[in-house]
Amino acid sequence: PFLPGRVILQDFTGVPAVVDLAALRAAMARLGGDVARVNPLVPAELVIDHSVQVDAFGTADAMRQNTELEFARNAERYALLKWGQQALDDFAVVPPETGIVHQVNLEHLAPVVSSRVRGGERVVAFDSVVGTDSHTTMINGLGVVGWGVGGIEAEACMLGQPISMLVPAVVGFELTGRLAEGATATDLVLTVTQMLRAHGVVEKFVEFFGDGLEELTLADRATLANMAPEYGATIGFFPIDDKTLAYLRLTGRDEAHIELIERYARLNGLWRRPRAGVAYESTLTLDLARVVPSLAGPSRPQDRVPLPDMARAWHAAAASTFRRAEPHPGVPVTHDGHDFVLRDGAVVIAAITSCTNTSNPSVMIAAGLVAQKAAARGLRAQPWVKTSLAPGSRVVTDYLDRAGLSASLEALGFYTVGYGCTTCIGNSGPLPEPIAAAVDAGKLVVASVLSGNRNFEGRISPHVRANYLASPPLVVAFAIAGRVDVDLTTEPLGVGSDGQPVFLRDVWPSLAEVGAVMDAAVTREAFVARYAHVFDGPPRWRALEAPTGSTYPFDPASTYVQEPPFFRDMGPPQPIRPVRGARCLLLLGHSITTDHISPAGSIPKGSPAARYLEAHGVPRAEWNSFGSRRGNDQVMTRGTFGNIRIRNLLAAGTEGGVTPYLGPDGDPADPVALPYVAHEVPRHGEVVSVYDASVRYQQHGVPLVVIAGKDYGMGSSRDWAAKGTFLLGVKVVIAESYERIHRSNLVGMGVVPLQFLPGDSALSLGLTGHETFDVALHDALVPLQTVTVTATRPDGTRHAFEVQCRIDTPIELVYARNGGVLHTVLRRLAQPG
Repeated sequence: PFLPGRVILQDFTGVPAVVDLAALRAAMARLGGDVARVNPLVPAELVIDHSVQVDAFGTADAMRQNTELEFARNAERYALLKWGQQALDDFAVVPPETGIVHQVNLEHLAPVVSSRVRGGERVVAFDSVVGTDSHTTMINGLGVVGWGVGGIEAEACMLGQPISMLVPAVVGFELTGRLAEGATATDLVLTVTQMLRAHGVVEKFVEFFGDGLEELTLADRATLANMAPEYGATIGFFPIDDKTLAYLRLTGRDEAHIELIERYARLNGLWRRPRAGVAYESTLTLDLARVVPSLAGPSRPQDRVPLPDMARAWHAAAASTFRRAEPHPGVPVTHDGHDFVLRDGAVVIAAITSCTNTSNPSVMIAAGLVAQKAAARGLRAQPWVKTSLAPGSRVVTDYLDRAGLSASLEALGFYTVGYGCTTCIGNSGPLPEPIAAAVDAGKLVVASVLSGNRNFEGRISPHVRANYLASPPLVVAFAIAGRVDVDLTTEPLGVGSDGQPVFLRDVWPSLAEVGAVMDAAVTREAFVARYAHVFDGPPRWRALEAPTGSTYPFDPASTYVQEPPFFRDMGPPQPIRPVRGARCLLLLGHSITTDHISPAGSIPKGSPAARYLEAHGVPRAEWNSFGSRRGNDQVMTRGTFGNIRIRNLLAAGTEGGVTPYLGPDGDPADPVALPYVAHEVPRHGEVVSVYDASVRYQQHGVPLVVIAGKDYGMGSSRDWAAKGTFLLGVKVVIAESYERIHRSNLVGMGVVPLQFLPGDSALSLGLTGHETFDVALHDALVPLQTVTVTATRPDGTRHAFEVQCRIDTPIELVYARNGGVLHTVLRRLAQPG
């Protein structure tokens, strides 16, 4: 059991967390208990950063327009958060227009060493934190132990429930040498991600060591730590040293507290020291001089592409991933006064986004210098490229302004569009209509280049199938080039105003240039000024009206916030029972991400969620996104497994959230009461939406199973990937392997994760998904026990196979009997005393 010192949330996962806390209070009231007992027992901070969307871009007015739309779309959600701020103790909200959660945590919130009075004595302890976002690991760069968990687990932790985990193995990663000219921290992290994914570090800790750490700034370290979810580790940790203290001084922390941190770290063996005496499970080594400029894509962060190989890699991906035997001749487009032909491989989104890189002055200043040099040569972004700059904190704008680089970025179209995650989490906004129409007309495979940390298919934009991660200066370069089928080490970016070709090497700044600008422009005074009133918020936030009182007044007519059904009619704990006669809802392949499972991005026309909103009188212009409606289980359940790129092997040849209904026809003799209704009533064998099929199965009392391959649930720590799975009636998931957070979330919702034994898979066992499944679960189950699954084929023959039950710890067995972790906590809190 591990109880961290803090919990940090962002608004996409924080809104459902606050909804759950409000629902727990409502349930506590129904049970006759004290609602005030449903209250954070550890400090919790929520940063609103996930809601701003790039609707307006390329103009000085873009940010104003985007923030006005943000408040118009999210007023109800924000009112819920303001209610939570006044109703819950030890719960603080950082308002919109401030920055990205992990950058704000790094630059201001993290104490590194906590100091509190308990029982009349001052107690000092190392800082530890869990967050409702995968990239909470960014704080590891500051010597803080922290990682991402699902919202379900974070809520339980806030209410005093320790996190149950197996003691992790620790992999050592040695860094030597120094980065060569032309290489950036982004290139380094893409290299490390590729190496660690190949090595295998899922559910392990990674600790960085070696002389190379002396050559990395604290921001470089934070970039490496941020990407821990991409290389699969629970954390990517950097011990405290002089660079930690220097960063704390730079970012405005109190000098007396900094001295306390150093004393504490040295006395307790937490100060960085040579490797001698440290025993790692295994080690890897990287000479920083070997790092070369790179991108990663077109759909996974670990698929690194060295810059000279980009054209070749694009053509290979076009043929294999996107099945383009021949390039499309292109579609003529007239847009914004320009006539051009849009082709496969065109960069239609170039976004400087994500805390991974916007927290790092070296790569942000490098981007500004590339823009400055390129603009001086007369280069501009191509007219089909949607450009955006979304800093992770307002300090970034301060130092870009101070360095005189903001105007150069704007000259190339990189105006600030907001302070938030934007494109990195799918809030890229719509493409200009002529561009989107051309993509649709030609079924073009176009690309985005972004300085984010995730590029999973279907994440960035519904119109963009190829997505590449890159450093901010390379984002600027590809906006100028306008295509990804190019080798920028040998081909020009474009033609300058003097008629001569301009190459990337002509505009790329040296490490010395970047360092000089950093020294002059990045100041302690900017951090102190910007964070002095961080919880106050902009005028729109201060003027926002919100409910008050100890319980939240749920509005049954709301399409944004609803009381979820998790705690209604909650009976006593139940023994763990076998699952009998289950049907397969989806049969999936490898690397199914939480983006595939959890609803995200725009709400597609004709989808079950769209039909729900239409039925409630919500016009198309006000549908907003799934992220904005995470407080409404009716919307989110309808969107679970609804990703436009998910491929259900049960419905061969299809793409999107559909499945064949394999259950009985006709009305059930004794229908199960459900909080949901189907939009269509499928007949046996008919391919319908996953949602409609699940409702019909549940009406007949048929339990469901999902079968998948390796790395099931990789990606963001989205609790709705587990909540939606549960509400669709799925009792068990059987996969070849799981990513840590999603496995924990499934257990937290009462869904049992089962794992094929080594060497087994759906393919090797001959499973087609048309079978019925019996799972021999029982109440005498012990953690990690092997259980038997019996698959009965349509012809009546049976095949039994063994799986490992991934209920990993004794407390998770308690959660399973209670129906989930929050049910466990509620029952505990409702007990007298």
